Amino acid sequence: MNQSLVPVPSGVFQVSGSPINQGNVDEAPLKFSLVLPTYKEAGNIQDIVKILTDLLDQSIAGDYELIVVDDNSPDHTWKLALELTSDYPQLKVMRRTEEKGLSTAVIRGWQVARGNILGVIDADLQHPPEVLQQLLGEMDKGADLAVASRHVEGGGVSEWSIIRRFLSRGAQMLGLIILPEVIGRLSDPMSGYFMVRRTAIAGKPLSPVGYKILIEVTARGKIRWLGEAGYVFRERQAGESKVTWKQYIEYLQHLVRLRLSLSARFIQFCLVGFSGLFVDLTVFSLLRKGLELGLTRSTILSAEVAIINNFLWNDLWTFRDISSRQPGKRQRLKRFIKFNFVCLAGVILQTLLVNTFFAIFQKLQLDTTIANITTNGFLRGVLTSDLLAKLMAIVIVTFWNFWLNTKLSWRVTDIER
Repeated sequence: MNQSLVPVPSGVFQVSGSPINQGNVDEAPLKFSLVLPTYKEAGNIQDIVKILTDLLDQSIAGDYELIVVDDNSPDHTWKLALELTSDYPQLKVMRRTEEKGLSTAVIRGWQVARGNILGVIDADLQHPPEVLQQLLGEMDKGADLAVASRHVEGGGVSEWSIIRRFLSRGAQMLGLIILPEVIGRLSDPMSGYFMVRRTAIAGKPLSPVGYKILIEVTARGKIRWLGEAGYVFRERQAGESKVTWKQYIEYLQHLVRLRLSLSARFIQFCLVGFSGLFVDLTVFSLLRKGLELGLTRSTILSAEVAIINNFLWNDLWTFRDISSRQPGKRQRLKRFIKFNFVCLAGVILQTLLVNTFFAIFQKLQLDTTIANITTNGFLRGVLTSDLLAKLMAIVIVTFWNFWLNTKLSWRVTDIER
């Protein structure tokens, strides 16, 4: 059996903390292992292997390996790659017949890799190989993750249609809403061209969906320092594009699954937020209609009551495991003060938004419009312009409070086990 054809690992998708010995006692760890996931890339495989070899031989000759992981391509990409191993001893090939998918192919390649730095690049020549030198430079400086990005200086796309540009940016915006603490760190979360330090992901269970693995690595890995290098995405010269609508749906599914798995508190936090919404609106209505207070004072007071409600429920329920390790009134007061300061900016923003929306609605005579669009005026006095302004402001500020509180409030008081 050709020793360059490596067996496919089984079991969980998890990278070990040290390079795995493949049976040759003379094998030693390498600086860099680069995985090329392939499917129907027979027209590109020879060129990409030659280009990568010529490039890496200039800087880290003898200290790297290329690993082609092919999903049993009908054009026999894996076989063509295997034939190249006599000329390129640093090349290894894995043929998968039971599993499919780019992301899992990358992880299986990393599992047999000998490198302390693990990378991935497309085999279709749309990723310019020369950017590898810049990425390796970022790793040499101490980065845990180095990403080739289309959205930093020196980056871009060549001949993308407006629709494809819109979908790419739209996917990024969705990511910022669903998973802000991860996507916010990446200028190009859809990139499939990057390298990561083995120690940053060692022992972390990985479960990517679809064809984008960078988000999974960033979310689950211990990434303290992230470097980026610009690149221009090239048009494919041979083979066929793998981008389909299904992959965008899988990307969205992956974001939602990561959101839930990364924060088991997410649903609890949302439920507490909904309770705060009802408390806020109820108190606001009582202050406006019962005590006839001004719009600004009603907004501030009702928001503060909602903040107290949210803090108590979050402290007793959502973050109970953290607060239980810091008992006592003094510790709870500290947590409340921190929580309140984080929310204070949200209250200020909400007040500005309420007044702005209310002024706009008054100009549009919204109360009259609402009454006119109903047959019996049922909504008159129920949905008024000031209440609608308040509701819209709360929805906007909720995104602010969720992101900032989950990122700062209880996390800064947590104790490492």
